[in-house]
Amino acid sequence: MALVIDGKRISQEIKNEIKEKVAELKEKGTTICLAVIQVGNDPASTVYVGNKKKACDYTGIESVSVELPEDTTEQELLSIIDKMNQDAHINGILVQLPLPKHIDENKVIETISPLKDVDGFHPMNVGALSTGKKGFLSCTPYGVIQLLKRSNIEIDGKHCVIIGRSNIVGKPMAQLLLRENATVTIVHSHTKNMREITRQADILVVAIGKPKFIKKEDIKEGAVIIDVGINRDENSKLCGDVDYADVFEKAGAITPVPGGVGPMTIAMLMMNCLEAVL
Repeated sequence: MALVIDGKRISQEIKNEIKEKVAELKEKGTTICLAVIQVGNDPASTVYVGNKKKACDYTGIESVSVELPEDTTEQELLSIIDKMNQDAHINGILVQLPLPKHIDENKVIETISPLKDVDGFHPMNVGALSTGKKGFLSCTPYGVIQLLKRSNIEIDGKHCVIIGRSNIVGKPMAQLLLRENATVTIVHSHTKNMREITRQADILVVAIGKPKFIKKEDIKEGAVIIDVGINRDENSKLCGDVDYADVFEKAGAITPVPGGVGPMTIAMLMMNCLEAVL
């Protein structure tokens, strides 16, 4: 029976540690401010933005919220980001994705100053991660590393398989696991023998966006399963990319959905905001 890796508990521990450090900095006259920009009113984005504001309130990080209409032009958005880049009071800038189709996400990400890019998406921060230099880390992969470390799961020397090669999860996840001395394999939609490879994983990170895609026959006995997916099943119930009930007895450890990786993403965003002033 698998150890359940409790992302809610671990993220709360991290937020408590951040709260203490933020309070200490305030006493010395240093405040931290995160600016969150949302374009349009996509319901999922609104929930995410609300959760980020709550985490800021809890940790003592100030938040500035800018809500823009769906028809905001790309130029208007870039000009708001530009002003925030120049504003010494703002330490972190986050533009909630996805953006409306008429706005180029890459251009927006590249306009945010790499020194305020608390999402860790700017090419300079991605390059820093690839070359082992200091920079902001992408929040979800950063959260996965913390989940493993704080659950006393050894990464060094382990074979880690990642399903998915996105810029937000798959690629930075591979880089971070390499930093921890893992042997890393990435599989994706064009991989010929995907399920053969997933069965070799000591640690399997699944970020493919397909509900209950991974079954017990796809994993090795005792493997650690990190489920990054968030989907709705046929009954509209939240579920991950892993069939939790099916793999539970065979896995050594597993993250639930919800309550696994999700809370960690926001905790690590708060960590990046703190690191912006250190």
